[in-house]
Amino acid sequence: MSDLQSVIQSMREVQQRLDVTSKKIFNLAKDKSETEKAYKIALRQEILRLKDDQKYPATLILELAKGQKDIAELRFKRDIAREMYKAGLDSMNNTRTEASLLQSILRWQNDMGS
Repeated sequence: MSDLQSVIQSMREVQQRLDVTSKKIFNLAKDKSETEKAYKIALRQEILRLKDDQKYPATLILELAKGQKDIAELRFKRDIAREMYKAGLDSMNNTRTEASLLQSILRWQNDMGS
């Protein structure tokens, strides 16, 4: 396989990876949003419970609510989903950089062949 064919094949592979990655990013964004929603709903409910039922001072309620095991677990899941989404975006950007590099190589090869 010639160098030109190799670069073109690599560009096709990168394009396929970008297609797959963009679909994965959508799912990661959805997971990120759903975990954020679940965390905020549960946190709100716990804050209201501590305020109304337990009569804790307002200055302590948020920290007490965040310290509840189920709330902390939801926050953990939210944070993981957020970082997975960021990692997915970084991966896609790296793949885009690879595509740009391959395009530059292809241009250089075309210029050398002319």
